[in-house]
Amino acid sequence: MDVAIRAAGAGDRELVVRLLDEAFQDDPVSGWVFPDAEYRRTTHRRLMAAFTDAVFADGRIDLAEDGAACALWLSIPGEAHPEDGADEAVGLRELVDPDNARVETIARLMAESHPAGRAHEYLWMIAVAPDRQGEGLGAALIRHVLDRCDREGLPAYLEASSERSTKLYERLGYAFTGHTLDLPDGPRMYPMWREPRTVLV
Repeated sequence: MDVAIRAAGAGDRELVVRLLDEAFQDDPVSGWVFPDAEYRRTTHRRLMAAFTDAVFADGRIDLAEDGAACALWLSIPGEAHPEDGADEAVGLRELVDPDNARVETIARLMAESHPAGRAHEYLWMIAVAPDRQGEGLGAALIRHVLDRCDREGLPAYLEASSERSTKLYERLGYAFTGHTLDLPDGPRMYPMWREPRTVLV
């Protein structure tokens, strides 16, 4: 599918937050962080806004030109250390939902399980508007960066939030690492790693 893609700018912040909020309202991980559906409808957006701001500050957000999908990427240096995320997890909870320990727990667990030692591109989140899912927008956004990874010899990493979504990522060259990220009394996440493919000239 041919999708026009551009880098999101500050003026796209509200669009990105809305896309993330709508796309992840019924996600099993979001449901674990905010178990009460009514509370999730009012609070989930704050978590998505915090993620958006973090990636605007340190990464890149790609946006489908028609505004129907976005992908949040971070370039992780080889010398990154998992413990760097501990204070950030506390700060995230205090910013988003101070009395909700699960906000801190998931941020801490993701930081601790993140692979270290090799520079890579990290797909933190990808969102497609609910009425546009199944059109190939998400795959196009991911390939946009994976093509560069292949040219530059960079691996890529993500955490799939459901076993079902791992199938899409496998088609793009990601492989399950073999170790799930198990949320306490909650769903599993599936860390996936992709080695760069050889580009034939």
